[in-house]
Amino acid sequence: MNVVDVVAQGPVIPDFGNGSGCRANETFCWDWFADHWDRFATELVQHVYVSAIAIVIGLVVALPAALLAYRLPRFETPAVVFSTVLYTIPVLGFFLLMIPVTGIGLLTIEIALVGYTLLLLFRNTLTGLRSVPPEVRAAALGMGLTPGQILVRITFPLALPAVMAGLRVVTVTTISLATLAAYIAPYGLGQSILFYIGNTFISGLISAGVLAILLALVADALIVGLTTLVTPWARARRGGA
Repeated sequence: MNVVDVVAQGPVIPDFGNGSGCRANETFCWDWFADHWDRFATELVQHVYVSAIAIVIGLVVALPAALLAYRLPRFETPAVVFSTVLYTIPVLGFFLLMIPVTGIGLLTIEIALVGYTLLLLFRNTLTGLRSVPPEVRAAALGMGLTPGQILVRITFPLALPAVMAGLRVVTVTTISLATLAAYIAPYGLGQSILFYIGNTFISGLISAGVLAILLALVADALIVGLTTLVTPWARARRGGA
């Protein structure tokens, strides 16, 4: 079964698993968690899928927009205003605003989550592009590189630390916001968090909550590792300092 099939399963019906001997007021019941791991694994895959789609689409939209603003500064203000408006809308309000247009489902969730990625990705990328010293670009021009070659070979690589910093924040934020998407459609770990918090079943709530936290921590660590891999000069510069 692939990821799409897992997401297409829709809601995973939570239960209290009384056969494991757990009680609603018990701090945590490991046996219950082990018995219900398959359900949490399905929700975890859904959560990763929903979050990854939003992050990838955010990058696809924000990076070209930042490059355009870098070349055409007059484009910066409308792009910042638009992304700021999306970012300041409360997440549940955003979901509710989209429902009349896109209905209740994955599309509504993704549009809202993408909206929260744009501001940070756009501003971090643009800041990174503008942080490249003018003398570096002048030296590249003197060596015969075209503006396009300078952008691809020098400017954007030097801007990568700022881009990756924005991606790091956006990734953790998106994983967090995706838990609230369960208010709109039954996807991800949020459906168990909402169900068990409403029914005061501590084992279920802790299981889903801890998995969401661990997912955010693992994603953050992976991006830190990826940043180190794609920007070795930054690590060398910090070591020399």
